[in-house]
Formats: sequence, C-alpha cells, structure tokens
Amino acid sequence: MTARLSDRIQQFYDASSNLWEQIWGEHMHHGYYGPEGNLKKDRRQAQIDLIEELLAWGMGKEDISETSPASILDVGCGIGGSTLYLADKFNATATGITLSPVQATRATERSAEAGLNERANFLVADALNLPFGDRSFDLVWSLESGEHMPNKIQFLQECYRVLQPGGTFIMATWCHRPLEAPEGQLTDEERRLLAEIYRVYALPHIISLPEYEAIARDVGFQNIRTADWSQAVSPFWDLVIESAFDPKAILGLLASGWTTIEAALSMGLMSGGYERGLIKFGLLCGSK
Repeated sequence: MTARLSDRIQQFYDASSNLWEQIWGEHMHHGYYGPEGNLKKDRRQAQIDLIEELLAWGMGKEDISETSPASILDVGCGIGGSTLYLADKFNATATGITLSPVQATRATERSAEAGLNERANFLVADALNLPFGDRSFDLVWSLESGEHMPNKIQFLQECYRVLQPGGTFIMATWCHRPLEAPEGQLTDEERRLLAEIYRVYALPHIISLPEYEAIARDVGFQNIRTADWSQAVSPFWDLVIESAFDPKAILGLLASGWTTIEAALSMGLMSGGYERGLIKFGLLCGSK
C-alpha cells in the first residue's frame, strides 16, 4: 500500500473512530435490515444482524453449529467490533489488523473490558503484506475493508495465503455496479461521483463484484459464491445522516477536525450512490 494512501487511511480513522463509537458504538459497518431492506431495527442490532447473516451465508447455519473456527483473522478490524464478537461467539482466538494506531489501541482496551484479552489481539498492519505465516487462520473475515485496498489482487492473495486448507474466507465490501450489458461501462457522471467518494473516504478505487469473483478464482479460492446485498443494507446511510444531527454528534464533529466533518457532509454521496444503483454492497466467500 502506498505510503500516502496508507497515511490518509490512518489519519481518517484516527480522527473519526472516537466520534463514531460515541454515536454508533463499536461496530463500524453497515446494518442488515432484512432481504428487502424494509425492517425497522435498533441500529446496533442491525449491525449485529449483519454479522450473523454473513456468517450464515458464508458458512451455512449447520456448519456454524457443527464446525466453529478456532483461529480468526479480521482484516480491517476497526475498534474490534466484529473481532470480539466472533472471538466470543466461537470461543476462538482472534486477531484484528488496522492501519490506525488509535483503532488498535481502543480495540485492545475493549478486549480487556470484555475479558477477551487472552484470546483477542490487535495489530497495526498492512493487509497487503500480512505479518503472519502461511496457513495461520481457519476463518479470514473482511467486513468493509476491501474498498481501501489499492491492489485488489494482492489483497485476496494475502487472504488466501494465510488461510488454512479447508478454511473459509468471507468478505463484504463496497463495489460499483457490474460493467456488463445493458448498462455497460461507467458513465462520466458516475466516474465523477465515485471520484468524490474516493477522495472523501480515503479510497483508491472500487471494482465490481464480478471482478472480485474473477480475481478470487485466479488466486485459487474454491467454492466461490457471491451475493449483492445492496437492498438489505440500503437504509444505513440515511440513518447515519440522521444521527449526524444529534447535538452530541455536532459537537464531536467540530472537535474531530475537517477530514471527519467533510466525510459527514458527504454522506449523501453514498446514499445517492445506492439509490441510483451505482454503489453496491458485495459479498464473496470461498474456501482453500
């Protein structure tokens, strides 16, 4: 990962993570609002439901109950929300990585608070150069971090490398719409919207779900499946926008600096991207 991009990602999350936790809690990802996206839910419960639905989709409900992963890697762990949830659910050892020292420190604190510090640990590390040996984990989990990767091939190669034979890889990431007919290549207007999203949220670029599937196949993943859950998560950004008008959020934004303020002011870009079908919430799972 280029130094400039990694610095931008680090600075973005160093500045914004504390405010996010104050307003939304420990889970820094979309929520799940039912297959049609029409269920009204407590926002934290919607985020937990997303984790559970992803597990059921990626591992199968019977597999979850019969074969629990013993070692888990959370690529792009935030402040440890899903890392600690998975460690507790499966009574497993779990490692979370992030580019943000602020996030890693807070995740470590939260691990101790939850009594999981002997089974969960957090590192500042680059997902494109994972500091782990081959075949280290039997579940590699990536929840909304792939969009930050400048080299999607290297990202999936690294996830594959550290996965145990027979292990499971589950990823959810921001994508753009497929480029096949009838819509075809991105329009100039769509490219401009994506460029603004990239600038505000420290992203290099995003790709389509079919492109991810092709990369995963070339890397060597087996039993690959994909799904588009854009509709199921689509209420999320409107709810985040609504929460930004909370007085506590406004004060927190003013204290957190321009990068976070600009991201908050630009949340309508993501909401609009979903509405027009440009932004997609893509899922991919596979095994080794």
